This record gives sequence, C-alpha cells and structure tokens, in this order.
Amino acid sequence: MNKETIKFWGLCLMLTLCSAGGLMACSNSDSTAEQDRKPATAGKIAEVTERGTLLVGTTGDYCPLSFCEPDGTYWGFGIEMARAIAGELGVGVEFVKTSWPTLTADVLAEPQTFDLAIGGITITDTRRETMLMSEGYLANGKTILCRATESGRYKSLDDIDKPEVRVMVNPGGLNEKFANEHLTHASITVHPKNEEIPTLIAEGQADVMITEITEAPYYVQTDSRLAAPLLDQPFTHGQIGVLMRQGQEDLLQMVNNVIRQMKSDGTLRRLHEKYGLVYAY
Repeated sequence: MNKETIKFWGLCLMLTLCSAGGLMACSNSDSTAEQDRKPATAGKIAEVTERGTLLVGTTGDYCPLSFCEPDGTYWGFGIEMARAIAGELGVGVEFVKTSWPTLTADVLAEPQTFDLAIGGITITDTRRETMLMSEGYLANGKTILCRATESGRYKSLDDIDKPEVRVMVNPGGLNEKFANEHLTHASITVHPKNEEIPTLIAEGQADVMITEITEAPYYVQTDSRLAAPLLDQPFTHGQIGVLMRQGQEDLLQMVNNVIRQMKSDGTLRRLHEKYGLVYAY
C-alpha cells in the first residue's frame, strides 16, 4: 500500500470517528434535554398544589372539633386546623364527609377520596400500623356525660359498670371499643348519630354517654341538663392528630411543621381558649 493510499484511509477513519462522536454528543444532548423536560417525581404536596384544593375527610358530628350544619357549613377546632394546613399549601379546602365506622376504609380507599382526615381522631398504635398520623395538637381522654341531677352518682368506672346503668355510644370508634372492653356489666346501646346522644341522655333515654374530654365541656356549656363529673379524671390519656395514608410523608412533614408553628406562635393556645378546651402544651 503506497503512502497516498494510507493517507486516504487515515482521513476516512478520522472523519468516521468525528461523525460518530458528533452523533453521540447529539444523542447525549437530546437525552439530557428530554430528562430536563420530564417532571421530577411528584409527591403528595405537588398533587394537592396542582389540584388547587386540599380534600379533608371529617365526620362533622363531633363538637367542638368538627361539626357540619344542615346547610353544609363546617366549623370547629379541627376545621380551623385544616384551613391552616390548606393556607400553608396556598390552596383552598374542601371537606368530605366520612364516619367513625368507615374512617380507616375511607383513608385507604382507591381511588383516594381525600388527602387527610381531621377532627377528634386519637393517635393510636393500631392506626400507625397501616396509616400515618401527625404529632398531637390536642390532649384527649375518655370521660362521661350524664344528667346533672345524677352527677354525684358516678365517681368511677365501677359506678358506671352496673346492670342498671344504660350507657350509650356512637358506632365504630374508640368510644364503642372502650365501652365494650371496660363496661361488661352495664347495658350498652349504640346510637348511629353521635351528635344526638347528649340530648338523649338529657331526656332520660340513657344514663351515661362515653365521650372525650374534648367533647364533654361543649355539651355541658350548651345544655344545663348535662354534667361531666369526671372531666378532670379521664379514664385514658392520649392526643388527637391528623390521619392520612402511607406514602404521603412529604404532606405529613408539612402538617407537623404547621402544628409546631401553631404551638410556638400561640395560635394553638388561642384555639383552645376559643373552644373552651384545656391547653396541654
């Protein structure tokens, strides 16, 4: 092979390599551009922000934490918490009706019916096994409502756990569970509408309502026929938090940040005072 032929094939090889390198560079450039165009992995907050509305599950039957008026207006401590969370996200809020018997199923439903649940939901290990729960924002514990004329009759669980005592609870929640576990001798009736039970107690259709230290004061203040003689001696001690499904850790962290901020700037204390609840932080 002469020198001219070697030069010719050398030039061809150089052109080929340059072309291949150029194509590779273009390919890499196109790939990078395509990756840049792809959105980052979206979390729950991104989903809520894009929708523009925070969907909040709540029972609407638990004064003064979550109550739904006949016209569909919601009010209460938990409702204000939900609005604070939505405000931090910069979105609106829409309340979705749930119930105590279906709460867990509604949180885990597919497709998802709401982003989080709020309003009188006690933090428990059982709930944390399958769902996420925020830090507590309100102290809670089991107590009773009874007629004011019989407030001296009930000084302990033993005074309630008697065959002649008619106990009434709402279905599906921790109140029913507590009654079934601790009141094995009393007569227990499950009434479907939690908000109706205090009036039924006052009217004599039952003797005792198993409720919470968050709910009992409201009814004592609004109905002089009722009393909560064991309010300062709750049978259990716990906290109320925000409930949501697993996989929403970004939303959980943001909710916890809102709760911490409300504690530090006094907002949470003012809410306790507004709704007549004991501030425990």
